[in-house]
Amino acid sequence: MKKLLGIMILSLISILSISCSEKKSEIKIEKVLLFGDSLMSGYGLPEDDHLSVVLEKKLKSEGYEIQIFNGSISGDTSSDGLDRIEGELSDESYDLIIVGLGANDMLRRINPDQTKQNLEDIIKIITSNNIKIILAGMVASPTNGLSYKKKFDIIYPDLSKKFELELIPFLLKGVALNPSLNQNDGIHPNEKGVLIISETIKKSITNYSKK
Repeated sequence: MKKLLGIMILSLISILSISCSEKKSEIKIEKVLLFGDSLMSGYGLPEDDHLSVVLEKKLKSEGYEIQIFNGSISGDTSSDGLDRIEGELSDESYDLIIVGLGANDMLRRINPDQTKQNLEDIIKIITSNNIKIILAGMVASPTNGLSYKKKFDIIYPDLSKKFELELIPFLLKGVALNPSLNQNDGIHPNEKGVLIISETIKKSITNYSKK
């Protein structure tokens, strides 16, 4: 009887283990959209150096069969993104969207409360379509004033926490303010800067797909 009970327990553990492993493999990512502004669109660079192209090559070189779509438009604010997100979703079926908007809001000193609301509305539209999100954060320049910077910088951590989103705290980490990694305007990444940004996003995507 004890032997039979032991076999039954082992069988149950085996079934539960298989079930858990199946759940872990449920997150299948094949199509990813970069939804941002000039920092992700490839501004000022030849097509081969666009973030979408470089990121896809990186992922495929590591065995990930993931397509990266460039849905980023130079100059877009969070309001512009909100205006076009539904149209973007009607064009293709995505598994994951990297939302990287807000830099132009900051440059134009748009009220951070409005930026946050726009991003929140974008997130709600995406999640209502059962699409996963990684939120790519930005930080404000101190030249905007410490009060503005404080309100702006908290936007992304707050939204990440509220909607339980994977967060890249700062999209330009390791690139911002480094002349050797940016174009002559000191704002937009050059081909070397894009390589670093693509590595940041790649890690976030691959970590997400392993959850």
